[in-house]
Amino acid sequence: PQCPGAMQRVRPKGGEAGLASERPALWGFAGCLVSRPSAAMLLPFKYVLGAAGMFLWRRLSWAARSELRARVPTRGRGEQNRGLEDFSARLAAGPTLQHFLRNTSPPQETHPQLAEEPEEPEPYLTSSILEEARRKVYLETYGCQMNVNDTEIAWAILQKSGYLRTQQLEEADVILLVTCSVREKAEQAIWNRLRHLTALKSKRLRSQAPLRIGILGCMAKRLREEILHKEKLVDIVAGPDAYRDLPRLLAVAETGQQAANVLLSLDETYADVLPVQTSPDATSAFVSIMRGCDNMCSYCIVPFTRGRERSRPMASILREVKVLSDQGVKEVTLLGQNVNSFRDTSEVQFRSAAAPGLSRGFSTIYKAKEGGLRFAHLLDQASRVDPEMRIRFTSPHPKDFPDEVLQLIQERHNICKQLHLPAQSGSSRILEAMRRGYTREAYLELIQHVRDSIPGVSLSSDFIAGFCGETEDDHQQTMSLLRQVRYNVGFLFAYSMRQKTRAYHRLQDDVPAEVKRRRLEELISVFREEATRANGAMVGRSQLVLVEGPSKRSAAELCGRNDGNIRVVFPDTEMEDGSGSGAVVRAQPGDYVLVKVTSASSQTLKGVLLRRTTLRESAAHR
Repeated sequence: PQCPGAMQRVRPKGGEAGLASERPALWGFAGCLVSRPSAAMLLPFKYVLGAAGMFLWRRLSWAARSELRARVPTRGRGEQNRGLEDFSARLAAGPTLQHFLRNTSPPQETHPQLAEEPEEPEPYLTSSILEEARRKVYLETYGCQMNVNDTEIAWAILQKSGYLRTQQLEEADVILLVTCSVREKAEQAIWNRLRHLTALKSKRLRSQAPLRIGILGCMAKRLREEILHKEKLVDIVAGPDAYRDLPRLLAVAETGQQAANVLLSLDETYADVLPVQTSPDATSAFVSIMRGCDNMCSYCIVPFTRGRERSRPMASILREVKVLSDQGVKEVTLLGQNVNSFRDTSEVQFRSAAAPGLSRGFSTIYKAKEGGLRFAHLLDQASRVDPEMRIRFTSPHPKDFPDEVLQLIQERHNICKQLHLPAQSGSSRILEAMRRGYTREAYLELIQHVRDSIPGVSLSSDFIAGFCGETEDDHQQTMSLLRQVRYNVGFLFAYSMRQKTRAYHRLQDDVPAEVKRRRLEELISVFREEATRANGAMVGRSQLVLVEGPSKRSAAELCGRNDGNIRVVFPDTEMEDGSGSGAVVRAQPGDYVLVKVTSASSQTLKGVLLRRTTLRESAAHR
């Protein structure tokens, strides 16, 4: 870009001409390249800078050029050459075009590199400047598992840019909230938190660097204008596809300005970013395999906050799973808003592959998508990375469960026998208004097919109470579905209308708030009754449990999760080490143990510890 004033000719009053009168124009241009140019360095501009230098030289008056020529020779030819060499050396050591364009190219996802490669700092930034810029960042996560993974991605990007992580809010120079917009209650929690943080910001000592506050994720995308301009509570706003831009946004915020980037992408998957685990000693981890959603259910804000569906290249996913395995992680959950619609089109040879069929009785609002490697292939390959690592996935849509996926789950000992099948309602009329693409009958037929294909499978689901136009009869049908299916785990919420959704534009939120609350309480009550019965069927049986750590309620107990993702609590006692030698050990986080269940509730199993084991050994004795 042109330097301000570089090409502007300045004429003095009274028609006086000379080098002094031209100096603002000449030095304005030279100042973009060197901080304090000498007279001996000005003449070589027309040679060093080519056409631009010649243009500047011609813009000078005859008197100014004569004066400059007259000054240079008095210093001698040798000093003139040294000046030219010194100027050229300064140019060579300064920033190049590559430094400014380094981050403008789109991420290459065909062959992403997950390995950390150290980057050399720009030549015009000294080590002391970089050290001073290492500020502490505090990250706080709200909402779903995708937001947990987003937090790890954001931290990986900030860490690479020199930021430090702190777990203490009072130590932070930057506070970032990774937010959720699915329900109004989730957003209200963020607003309340922001007002608390703003008060903390106002109490910051003048001797400290200013505290910067940022909103990341879905709420940033949905409410950017209100967050930045109306409430004026934050310094930066970054949507789910803008985490790569965080260092720049924070740099802008350091100047005292607000900064925002909430643009959605058609191809951003962060495939080349290796997330940094927020809990280094955790036994489990999340791996994002796709982002966005194309289903456009009438109640859902996700397509508007996270954009269209796009899948990571399978090779990058498998590399990340391998890295986690090498780090000692024992359970990986494959994540996506519509995880089982995964479709990797990065490999040319698979772009003409036929689309798998939908579950019987299910439909979509979009045409079948041809080509690409599908979820069944990814699940197969991921389960082969480490036979002693459990594989889960969430959140799927019931329409995308071809037989090859169900068969694979049944055959592989390290793919958990647990499926999340979000129903949302038990009324076909309400399901149609929700644009779910199935009826109550089609959903129940799928449930039966799943149970026939995977004996002993654990089921979980989502339900919405009080959707637009829901009658008491519709509500009772949902109650009966809960009783008929008898889920092990459930996620139930009252309907919260979201702007931009089809329901917002086409339907009426006509169920009173008190009716929604009452219906939700009734759904929860029925779910707990049936879940207690479903979990009670495990009493007296042995369960394979991955130990997570001490129980929150008692230091004398350990907790973990079984294959069905149900919480299991048991005493921290000595047990057989599983080698057959008779030695005894205590269970550690990351161990697989057998626990005999002695009691069950709607949310928890309790039991006694038997012995340590492995996934393969446990599968062999089923």
